Amino acid sequence: MSKIGKKAITFTSAKIEIQGNHVTVAGSKATFKHDLPAGLTAKIDGKNLFVTSEKKDRRARMLWGLHRALLANSVKGVEIGFEQKITIVGLGFKAQQAGKKLTFSLGYTHKIDLELRPEVTVEIDKTGQLLVVRSADKFLLGNAVDAIRSLRPPEPYKGTGIIKDGEVIIRKAGKTKAAASA
Repeated sequence: MSKIGKKAITFTSAKIEIQGNHVTVAGSKATFKHDLPAGLTAKIDGKNLFVTSEKKDRRARMLWGLHRALLANSVKGVEIGFEQKITIVGLGFKAQQAGKKLTFSLGYTHKIDLELRPEVTVEIDKTGQLLVVRSADKFLLGNAVDAIRSLRPPEPYKGTGIIKDGEVIIRKAGKTKAAASA
């Protein structure tokens, strides 16, 4: 039995429609459509959404917790959304925003332009080194943050680069001076 699959998904403002194995989650921020595999069913009880599995279908039981988690992410996304913070560390490293386009100065000989999807929004503080990325879709948010981070991954010697909030960078010791032999 799936411990995650048994949990109820509590919602407040989301509008959920179930038609067979098709679940539609709509809210103020976005609308998501999710298809449950054969053997899984969804039902609403008050302000709770439950995903249930047939006892005999082994494949459905294996996917039960996954699809419950995907539906829970959809519900959370349409109600409050997801956000992730990114810090740019380095002398002269910064980001600027012009509409949906971000321009990064990351110590290269050129500036880097990055176009984001319309579902993803970015707030940049006045120093240009703290970014808050928001989206209703957790998957698109992760892809956007990874695309930004890949422009200048953190390096272990100086600790400069683009660092996600909560990421731990293990620092390495640099070269030591050779001892004078005499």
